[in-house]
Amino acid sequence: MMAKVVVIGAGVVGLTTALELQRRGYSVLVLDREGIAAQASAGNAGAFAFSEVEPLATPGIMRKAPKWLLDPLGPLSVPPSYALKIAPWMFRFWKASRLGSYKDSLRAQASLMEQSAAALTRLITDIDGEHMMQRDGQMQLYEGEAEYRASLPTWELRRQHGIEFELLETREGIAERQPGLSPRFTHAGFTPNWINTVDPKNWVEHLAQAFLTRGGRIEIQETRALFPVNGAVRITLADGEIDADKVVVCAGAWSHHLARTIGDLIPLETERGYNTTLPEGAFDLRMHLTFSGHGFVATRINGGVRIGGAVELGGLDLPPNFKRADTLLNKAAKFMPGLKTEGGTQWMGFRPSLPDSLPVIGPSPSAPDVIYAFGHGHLGLTQAAGTAELVGALVDGQPTQISLTPFSASRF
Repeated sequence: MMAKVVVIGAGVVGLTTALELQRRGYSVLVLDREGIAAQASAGNAGAFAFSEVEPLATPGIMRKAPKWLLDPLGPLSVPPSYALKIAPWMFRFWKASRLGSYKDSLRAQASLMEQSAAALTRLITDIDGEHMMQRDGQMQLYEGEAEYRASLPTWELRRQHGIEFELLETREGIAERQPGLSPRFTHAGFTPNWINTVDPKNWVEHLAQAFLTRGGRIEIQETRALFPVNGAVRITLADGEIDADKVVVCAGAWSHHLARTIGDLIPLETERGYNTTLPEGAFDLRMHLTFSGHGFVATRINGGVRIGGAVELGGLDLPPNFKRADTLLNKAAKFMPGLKTEGGTQWMGFRPSLPDSLPVIGPSPSAPDVIYAFGHGHLGLTQAAGTAELVGALVDGQPTQISLTPFSASRF
């Protein structure tokens, strides 16, 4: 076996990366403070959203900022108690929304999406994962001509990047693909190649089982600090220390705390996402639905329906505000008449987000044997396989399949 690599984080990015490094011949240990799929990987919408190439920081978005503070239950909000703390991040977000920066982020995001879509195909074959996929497509819904027309530039961006879609301009066309929706939705865009997993938690557990079967190790350990020593990396744990030749940080919304221990200040924030998962029989959902003007989705999870989404930029410490989940479920009941809202389970998760909507992928500026792979926002599941192959190339000392300059930790 080749030199030992430690991956910190047993979510979808960490375990996909561990599998890729293992495939390349490395002895890999995964550390996580809680266990497999314990955070955002457990309760997300389960979507491989390769068509979502546009960054959150779009030109003109900052004009909406005052509304976020005034509507704590809106699709994109900042709790007033957190507004001062997040101000430096919001300044970087504003800079990222300027036209030139936005175009740079868009190109980088598209390249990572293309890499990730191809990598997922390879991964599914490698670990016999096709039975965990749902290939039913996705429909983005619009209320009225004005909202639909406003979306057309985004669809044009997708066309330019080779994404297949069909635009629907009648209620009948929508109902043909998804019966039972409110007539308020007059237009839609259908993405036929969209993929969901039957359950994101089960998918990550499947990754973990493949990794363990092939000789990998997963330990529940809290990692507190990293520092380079004698050509290796020393990892300080809650109950001791270990050394590794390479360390890959995939700790999601906690990753920047570890980066800080070796002197890297990375402006990571958390998109706190909320959802409610309803039991089997709640609605005859035929595909992934995106309610574009309201910032949430409906998706099939193990035969049930998960209603979730929205963005609350509120850090790691504020208590959950499950009124947000209630608001989304109430809206869904109006938009999907006949939806049975009883018996649901609520959840909140932390999506690790950087101001330009791009993850950090690449070596630490302070310690080149530490490699970062975090900050994917709401696209961790989508970009995990692509990220893993990029990290594999870095650990091998080989050229990466796409340029990593836009994803560098030093870009801030």
